[in-house]
Amino acid sequence: MSICSCQNKKFDKLREIIAEKKGTAGALIPVMHEAQELFGHLPIHVQSFIAEALEVPMADVYGVATFYSAFTLEAKGTYSIHVCLGTACYVKGAQAIVDKLAELLHIKVGETTEDGLFTLEATRCIGACGLAPVLTVNNEVYSQVSVEQIDGIVHKYMEMAWKDEEDGNSSTNS
Repeated sequence: MSICSCQNKKFDKLREIIAEKKGTAGALIPVMHEAQELFGHLPIHVQSFIAEALEVPMADVYGVATFYSAFTLEAKGTYSIHVCLGTACYVKGAQAIVDKLAELLHIKVGETTEDGLFTLEATRCIGACGLAPVLTVNNEVYSQVSVEQIDGIVHKYMEMAWKDEEDGNSSTNS
């Protein structure tokens, strides 16, 4: 597998991060967080690099990556849509919201659209029970969401992506 120069720069930065943290207790998780910020996710070759550089078993890195929900092994879309399925949100119709998003985006929970624009995730309680049902798009919170609002929310982000594209900005993760 050939790695482009942008990937080489990311690995150079990861080497610096690891050199700074190596030998300190509990270095694995902070290194993994910074690696995910750099790469957008933790593919197996990045995990392997971390394991080798920190001199820890690959099984430990993979175990952490798959145990904690903060880590992802798959590339995420530019816009991550998280629908709360905690009790309050679920009772107020969150599953119908998930179903509508899946239908509209032509993806299942945990998947990313082919264009790399949206990732759909179902989450546990996000602590906004009084605002149920709740969904977030990246860091923007939508409260008391109805199925009827879903088209408008999704189209808002599509338009933002199109505008970025027209302005010459990339709307997908690299």
